Amino acid sequence: MIKYFWVVFLFIGTTVKAQLSDFKDINFRKADSIAYSYKGESLYNLPLLSYNLTNSLTSDVEKFRAIYTWVSTNIENDYWSYVKNKRKRRQFQNDSVALENWNTSFRKKVFQKLLKEKKTLCTGYAYLVRELANMSDIECEVIDGYGKTTTTNIDEQNSIPNHSWNAVKLNDKWYLSDATWSSGFFNIDKNEFISEYNDGYFLADPKLFVQNHYPLDTEWLCLDNKPSISDFLNAPLIYKHAFNYGLIPLNPSTMKLEATKDEVISFLFDISKSTTTENIELEINTGSTKYSQKPVIKRNKKGYLEIQYTFKRLGHYDVHLKINDQYLFTYVVSIKKDKT
Repeated sequence: MIKYFWVVFLFIGTTVKAQLSDFKDINFRKADSIAYSYKGESLYNLPLLSYNLTNSLTSDVEKFRAIYTWVSTNIENDYWSYVKNKRKRRQFQNDSVALENWNTSFRKKVFQKLLKEKKTLCTGYAYLVRELANMSDIECEVIDGYGKTTTTNIDEQNSIPNHSWNAVKLNDKWYLSDATWSSGFFNIDKNEFISEYNDGYFLADPKLFVQNHYPLDTEWLCLDNKPSISDFLNAPLIYKHAFNYGLIPLNPSTMKLEATKDEVISFLFDISKSTTTENIELEINTGSTKYSQKPVIKRNKKGYLEIQYTFKRLGHYDVHLKINDQYLFTYVVSIKKDKT
C-alpha cells in the first residue's frame, strides 16, 4: 500500500500573490547590466549609488532589481563575525541588559565594517537594500526573524532571532527577498567567501520563502493561512536550488517521517509546469553509506508532482531530493517493522 502523510499543511493556503511571476513580462537584463557596471562602487555616498543604479530605469521593480543585484554581488558575508555574534548572544541570552549592550556595540561595528570593507552580516545586507530602495522612493522594510539552515539550532521557546531580510512594496503589494542568501556562501575549509549569485530569493514565492524564513511579526509571512513557528521548525529542510526550480513541498509537511518496510512513501510537491522532472533522484544516506535511487515520478490530476519510493530494509535514512545533482530538500525517514 502507498504511505501518504496527509498531515494538514498550513503552509499552503490562500496567499497574497506577491512573487516574481507577477513580473514575468519584464526583462531584468538592463537592471542587472547596470548593477554589474557599478561593481566595486563605494558605499560612502549612498544617495549617489542609489541614483546611479536606478535613474535610467522606469519601473520600481527594475530599480529594486538593480539595487538587489548590486548588493548581492558586491557585499561579502562576514562569517566569523556571525559566529562571534552567535556565541555572545547565546552567552547573554538570559541577561537582557548585557544582551542589549552587546547588540548596540556590535551593531556599530557591523556597519563600520560594511562601510569600510563591504563585509557584513544579514542585518547589514538588509539595511543596505532598504536604504538604497528608500532613496529611490521605493518602500522597503527590514524583517527580523529566524532563518533555518543545515547548521541552525532553533528552539521554539528560547531562541534569539538569527536572521534578517527585506520586504519591498511594488505595485501596492509586499514582496519578500533575501540578499544575504542570494550573495553566495562561506567555504570554511578554504576560509573564504565564495560569491555565487542566486536570484531564487528575489521576490520569492511566500509559500516557498516560509520554508526557511520565519518573521517575528507573522504579518510579514505574506500568507493568509499563517503557519506556526512549530510548523516552520518541523518542516522539511530546504536548500537554495529549490527556489530556482520553484518546487514547493505539500505532503509530508514534516521532515521526520515513520513508515514500515515495503510501504510506498509518497512525497507530494507543487511544481512549475516548465520544470523538467527527468533528472530527479533520491540520495539516501544510512550514516555509513549513501547511494542514489531513481524514484517513481508522476503528476496527479491536479498537476502536483508525486515522488514514490519503497524502503526494503529497517533503519534510519536521510533522504535528499535532488535535481541535476543539486540538493532541494531533506527528509529523515525511520523504517520500522511491519504492523501486526
